[in-house]
Amino acid sequence: MPPAHTLLHTPTYGLSLLVNLHDEEMGFPLSTPTGSTGSTPTSSSTKKQTELHKAVDMSFTIEERGKPNTLDYRVFFRNTEGKYVSPFHDIPIYADEAQNIFHAVVEVPRWTNAKMEIATKDPLNPLKQDIKKGNLRYVANVFPHKGYIWNYGAIPQTWEDPGHKDADTGCCGDNDPIDICDIGYKVCSRGEVIKVKVLGTLALIDEGETDWKVIVINMEDPEANNFNNIDDVRRLKPGYLEATFEWFKKYKVPDGKPENQFAFNGEFKDRDFALKTVKETHEFWKALISKKTNAGELNCTNTCVTDSPFCCSTTDAKAVVDAACVFGPEDPIPSAVDKWFYV
Repeated sequence: MPPAHTLLHTPTYGLSLLVNLHDEEMGFPLSTPTGSTGSTPTSSSTKKQTELHKAVDMSFTIEERGKPNTLDYRVFFRNTEGKYVSPFHDIPIYADEAQNIFHAVVEVPRWTNAKMEIATKDPLNPLKQDIKKGNLRYVANVFPHKGYIWNYGAIPQTWEDPGHKDADTGCCGDNDPIDICDIGYKVCSRGEVIKVKVLGTLALIDEGETDWKVIVINMEDPEANNFNNIDDVRRLKPGYLEATFEWFKKYKVPDGKPENQFAFNGEFKDRDFALKTVKETHEFWKALISKKTNAGELNCTNTCVTDSPFCCSTTDAKAVVDAACVFGPEDPIPSAVDKWFYV
């Protein structure tokens, strides 16, 4: 067990998970956690024929290692059974496939600057802060914005394949899970796993790579029922999409880089287009996790995708976490992070 003081920093995020049984036959997304209700069909033919969804109670706990705001800081994830899991590979993409409700992992809470991200090249893919020229990366404040203007994160079990040239953007994927911008009222916590509704998407071209930014809303938001497509965002949150476009266009300028470019002349695509894009990246991920495509430097170690050749034992997963630094007091954030840039 990790040190007791580490466990004091492990909030739990509850989910009512809906598992699609015909995907489960392929090892996607998870076996039924211990203590859940209902029975899981064991016959392969039953699994193929079953298109119903079953509710499974599931929660995730984060375990911080290292000192926040340092190079060794990591955020690992555990599931209901206490098993260490990968937020890239083990958290299921769907909360409710029939209703197109997805899970999302919050990497960067709204109004914060630390560029936290799923460490796709590390075992178990913990969250860690991006590094630029040997230093921790903080996103600049481009006036009038402070940090990220949404809860920013990724949809698990997706992958923007760098070997696939997108027919619409003309560029290949950026080798990461697909990104989300949660426009809900709640400021989420780092590592929080939320259920989201997809509303649309923006096609950022980042240094020649396709980098989709999917606009979503947290299903816990009291106004979630009012948002069903990208036009609802434009109507009910006037200025938010324009601010989002400007944010992505200029956020690298303070670092001496040119303004980012966009496909579709910066037009936000609607819900149906976004859903198609997310589901396509899920298919790319399936090929990745089953070793049907080259993973390159990506680390596909997981503990729950049982048919994956990268699935590891609970003991091996624990060894990965135990090898990380012990959780300690955070270092101060540099005062320069609060600077505003006018571009």
